[in-house]
Amino acid sequence: MLTHRTRSMPPRARQSGVVLVITLIVLVAMTLAAVALVRSVDTTNVIAGNLAFKQATVNSADQGTEAAVAWLESAGNLLYADNPPNGYTASEQHPGANVSWDSYWSNQIVPAGRYVCVPTNCNPDAAGNVVSYTIHRLCNATGTPSQVGVICSYSPPSYVLNSSQGGGTIVLNSINQIYYRVTVRTVGPRNTVSYTQTVVAL
Repeated sequence: MLTHRTRSMPPRARQSGVVLVITLIVLVAMTLAAVALVRSVDTTNVIAGNLAFKQATVNSADQGTEAAVAWLESAGNLLYADNPPNGYTASEQHPGANVSWDSYWSNQIVPAGRYVCVPTNCNPDAAGNVVSYTIHRLCNATGTPSQVGVICSYSPPSYVLNSSQGGGTIVLNSINQIYYRVTVRTVGPRNTVSYTQTVVAL
């Protein structure tokens, strides 16, 4: 008589949950990577915006330079003495060692009232920038350039060759011009501050 033996199946192994743990770890890692990517994009946008605002303040500074040059060209004899309401100083002034222009402007220029806003009343322009300027004559003291003890920085002499006045070569000396330094301060959005300086010969 034949008997059939049935092999019993081994008990089903219990799930240990390793796959679930790994999945959660991967999910957390992907979440952290996504957060880092978002923050990186936000930081890049902020930097790009700040650079754009900085460039805008530099562009707006042209208003101050043009206004300062226009006043210098019309000032005449007013250039021999200080003229604080017009932002003018007849002698060279500058920050001392280890002093920033921002500190010098706040502690020296503003209290003395030696600056002019463009436009007036220090109102922001269309780009939201407030532009102001101050002018320094590059001389060691006030007074006329010919006055004893007054030493000024002059532009180098220039020459004109082969003038139309006659057939020969004629050399014409140009008048030396005094240098003036125009410093423009521009305050824009996000507390952006820029300084530009232009040296003008008149």
